Amino acid sequence: MIVAEFSPATELELAELIGTALEPFEICGRASKRSIGRHAPCENRINLTKFSGITSYEPEELVLEAGVATALSEIQAVLESKNQILAFEPPDFGRVLGSDSSGSLGGLLNVGFSGPRRIKAGAVRDHVLGVQGVTGRGEIFKAGARVVKNVTGYDMPKLMAGSFGTLAVLTSVIFKVLPRPETEATLLVHGLNDHEAMHVMSLAMQSSCEVSGAAHLPGVGTLLRLEGIARSVHTRRDGLAKLLDRPSEVLDQTASQKMWQRIRDCQVLRMSGDDVLWRISVPPLQGFATIKRISEHAPCTHYYDWAGGLIWLALPFADDAHAMAVRNAVPEGHAFLFKAPDPVRAEVPVFQPPSSGVGALGERIKRAFDPDAKLNPGRMYGAI
Repeated sequence: MIVAEFSPATELELAELIGTALEPFEICGRASKRSIGRHAPCENRINLTKFSGITSYEPEELVLEAGVATALSEIQAVLESKNQILAFEPPDFGRVLGSDSSGSLGGLLNVGFSGPRRIKAGAVRDHVLGVQGVTGRGEIFKAGARVVKNVTGYDMPKLMAGSFGTLAVLTSVIFKVLPRPETEATLLVHGLNDHEAMHVMSLAMQSSCEVSGAAHLPGVGTLLRLEGIARSVHTRRDGLAKLLDRPSEVLDQTASQKMWQRIRDCQVLRMSGDDVLWRISVPPLQGFATIKRISEHAPCTHYYDWAGGLIWLALPFADDAHAMAVRNAVPEGHAFLFKAPDPVRAEVPVFQPPSSGVGALGERIKRAFDPDAKLNPGRMYGAI
């Protein structure tokens, strides 16, 4: 239960607040992703909404800087006016999580989730150029800059991606942006089972067709997206259809965009009210075998993104052994409990338990930034 909430307006206020604090803080921006991961068991909260707004946007240089609490919808509207995008295709999980907000720029970086274009454009961490903020020691820091080749030594902005606010309280983020593709089309291949779809997606990704999205929706089909200049898209689409030589249809730009938005935001998965939602990352060709192992323990619904490397899975939750069965089915990869009731998230490890080596490294990094565990303790693993 939150007893006290603080809303610093400057980095100096934030640094003094953290540096002199004796109790830990939950870090919060727009709270759209608060139900992802574990709750930080804190009575004090730092509200970052005053660190909002675009501070610098240079379309010609493909660089944008904004406060961490800047709404993602605001960022995307400004980029759209210049026909540019965040190329890693940030997802909007508002509907899945029951939130009215699409989230903030800082929340996007802290959770580190990317959309379907990740297989071509890279992840969130590949597009962040710089960050500013305050460590758990109460020290103001700045890392990276607007210049892509500016990095020397440790690439700290990338370290913040997926840290869930446990390393530092960020105040400002710099992202690289890219031009929006002129058009897109999706080849929808019919009649494939999961096993066949894995190989078709692999063949498409290894081709010269430059596929920017590859997903398989059981009962719907296998979708392969192509983006770029219209003439190039048409040529590559026809070449891909000839290469695969299977029954298929083409989704035009409008239909393609709607379908990939639903795939990106996990709106194509059938879930009942009692289901929990897992986000599982595996080597792409192991997706089918992973689902086969899980389905031996419990009925589930699922679909594949990232050419089989990302599985969204919904299944009824029974107990901790149930979660263990899911994780045992992922010998290589990461099974993340994305959505579940609060009591479940309090008892079951939300993140894949790290190996001893990785866990020890994570603890050392946490102590370097936040030695007294003042920032989101317990948000990821145990007390760190």
